[in-house]
Amino acid sequence: MTLPSPLFDRLRLPVIGSPLFIVSGPELVIAQCKAGIVGSFPALNARPQAQLDEWLHQITEELAAHNRANPDRPAAPYAVNQIVHKSNDRLDADVATCAKWQVPITITSLGAREDLNQAVHSWGGIALHDVIDDRFARKAIEKGADGLIPVAAGAGGHAGRLSPFAFVSELREWFDGPIALSGAIATGRSILAALAVGADLAYIGTPWVATKEANADPNYKQGIVEGRASDIVYSNLFTGVHGNYLRGSIERAGLDPDNLPEGDLKTMNFGSGGNTKAKAWKDIWGSGQGIGAVTAVDSVADRVDRLEAEFNAAKAELAAKLR
Repeated sequence: MTLPSPLFDRLRLPVIGSPLFIVSGPELVIAQCKAGIVGSFPALNARPQAQLDEWLHQITEELAAHNRANPDRPAAPYAVNQIVHKSNDRLDADVATCAKWQVPITITSLGAREDLNQAVHSWGGIALHDVIDDRFARKAIEKGADGLIPVAAGAGGHAGRLSPFAFVSELREWFDGPIALSGAIATGRSILAALAVGADLAYIGTPWVATKEANADPNYKQGIVEGRASDIVYSNLFTGVHGNYLRGSIERAGLDPDNLPEGDLKTMNFGSGGNTKAKAWKDIWGSGQGIGAVTAVDSVADRVDRLEAEFNAAKAELAAKLR
């Protein structure tokens, strides 16, 4: 693996739990890290801004206590997602709070800034940037990002259109650093597939919505459990950026999922609505195409156990096929 060490050497599975608007909070992140995968949350989920300090304090203290009690199985590192788009007027304050707590991993979205990456490096952290094509990936690395998160077709929330096979292959032509692949990854078998494609990590989001620790509406969790890939709608109406959403939540908002108008990035205001009265993430629920693999609301620990068993079984099956 091309992952920085020792930051990732405590992973039980090569997985990052992706940051989920509204859904990801300290309880989910702590459970993910204790289970052996990277847990993450958007800084904007902590409201008001001062709450971010409280959350980082809680995460730091609980993971440290876990590590003292379990020296043979320490927690995985955690990450904070920063929205770099100009609509985020909290960015500087949030970065300063993360510097105070020396957040180990920063995930940046919707814009790459050299000064932000330098700030992360100044406290010993690493910066991963999510991208939807090769052009944006090159810009991110030029501006000092340590790794890339290619968001391929089928990913939940904001997502690109490219096949993961084509996307990662193009990136590996010029980039040998850390890659965490995103896009409809919901099983241990698909984690192994991400590694086979050339990624170092699988970036998984939707399955964590349907967990007991997630801060999600019970109807949202049930929608994930009952949903299939055909229930996902790709649109830029709600935030101005194309993303994948649950059809049922769009219908409940009184909109026709098959006839949605175009959105406008200029009117986007993260965390306080999008281009309609129905608010992204609160009323319009993000979801990836991998939801068919989620059949119940489980604890994070149980879901990671299942992913690990599936991953190991897939490795054994593949080894047998290659004999």
